[in-house]
Amino acid sequence: MATDIKLELSDKEQQLRGLLLDVARSIDESAAGQGSAEPVTLRWAGGWVRDRLLGIESHDIDVAINTMTGIHFAQHMRDYCETPAAKAKHGIAEKDVGNLHHVASNPEKSKHLETAMVRMFGLDLDFVNLRKETYTDQSRNPQMEFGTAEEDALRRDATINALFYNLNKDIVEDFTGGVPDMAAKLIKTPLEPLQTFTDDPLRILRLVRFASRLEFSIDPSTEKFMGDSKVLDALRVKISRERVGIELEKMLQGKHPAQALRFINRLGLYRAIFSDPEQEPPELILLPRWAVAYECLDSLIKQQTPQSIADLLIRTDEASYTAWNLAAVAPWMIIQDPPNVPRKASHPPPVGVVARNGFKAPNRLADVIGAAHRHREEILKLKLAVKAGEAWAKERDTVGMMIRRWDHFGSWKLQVLNALLVDAMEQLEEWKEQSTKEQDDFLRDWQNLLDHLIELDVVDAPNIKRLVDGRALSKALGIKPGVWTGKALDVCMGWQLRNPNETDIAGAVEEVRKKKDELGIPI
Repeated sequence: MATDIKLELSDKEQQLRGLLLDVARSIDESAAGQGSAEPVTLRWAGGWVRDRLLGIESHDIDVAINTMTGIHFAQHMRDYCETPAAKAKHGIAEKDVGNLHHVASNPEKSKHLETAMVRMFGLDLDFVNLRKETYTDQSRNPQMEFGTAEEDALRRDATINALFYNLNKDIVEDFTGGVPDMAAKLIKTPLEPLQTFTDDPLRILRLVRFASRLEFSIDPSTEKFMGDSKVLDALRVKISRERVGIELEKMLQGKHPAQALRFINRLGLYRAIFSDPEQEPPELILLPRWAVAYECLDSLIKQQTPQSIADLLIRTDEASYTAWNLAAVAPWMIIQDPPNVPRKASHPPPVGVVARNGFKAPNRLADVIGAAHRHREEILKLKLAVKAGEAWAKERDTVGMMIRRWDHFGSWKLQVLNALLVDAMEQLEEWKEQSTKEQDDFLRDWQNLLDHLIELDVVDAPNIKRLVDGRALSKALGIKPGVWTGKALDVCMGWQLRNPNETDIAGAVEEVRKKKDELGIPI
């Protein structure tokens, strides 16, 4: 229904509104001679309206049309913008109108309707017709038909995403109660929740994303159906894992990733998201303590100071995103492959399989997750050795070469962070918001490890440039390169770490000569 809410548009948005209404009028005029009765009505839909009412700037606008497809309207708009009269009236410069992109429907990727995309006046527009959806028991992919604005609103995932701004009337339309829900900071479904989630289980993750992003609550009557076993089974095995990964990525790249993981944990969604749909997940012994991992990470980031754990290990936005992924899969980190099952050397560990098959992690992220699993026990061993004052942990070459090896498979700092989070889950039953002696003692041991690495001057060990490469080493030894070269270069790097001020490679070459039998060098 119409509200008395009017929106304050920016200059660019006003310019766009005037242009779109003129395009609609030109379509109406051309259709009048053909006896078409219903005029074109345009609405800006969903996210842009929500964000504008919340005072959040948005440059992405979904344009919903009542009488034609999005591609049909967008083509009319392109033609209209080419006319001298339109250019003069609306101040259209050549750079103001981008290329028109037709995006076909792809139900298997949750793209149920074709859209047309174009950039206008610096704003990104998606054109689509108003529609209604009909689901059957045989498929989660709906049958799409033209619909009314109310039918279009009812098919959406949340009432706050079902608002329209009617360009023709210059008012906000609310058919589902989205305005009062927004005022109450509440996430609700437009239709009965169980039916909404049964129709498309991915909506569960979308609601979690919006609730965490906006710091809203989920309505109890909606929340109680989000953990329905049948819906979660469908989310796990029927929903494209690419779509699951996209929703997870948006959650963990948002401003409140810890809140998203809290929702996932409380609603019992973990196994539906973090599992390989082709295999039954094993018992995750640490899952009851999963909150320790993400609450610990949240605490580290919030209490970040110079040279603190978070400051040393999480230096970029990309590192922060990876860190939250590591916290997300932390319960999997102690899971090993079944014994006596033949595996290729390149086969990822179970947590790596979950990352690749469960939420389609990109290769770079999956590699860090796999490396974090592979090196976790060795990192923990180093932490304990530093605490005990063991001699080998004070050797710059030993520790420096360990770090270089870890880093070869992905950021060694994030692998250390992963070991810390899993260690926290194993040692602590809960992580409290207010610091406790137990938590402080735990973090002190890990801070001491990092302080020790700084003192050894090995934090940047992976970036140390070799004094000698394979060709130079072969020449100095007077033999051709071979299978021995890689191990010999590691010996050189170890010597270099022990002698950081040396620039002459003679000492490194001599070190290799001494170990020629061990290295299998034919000299």
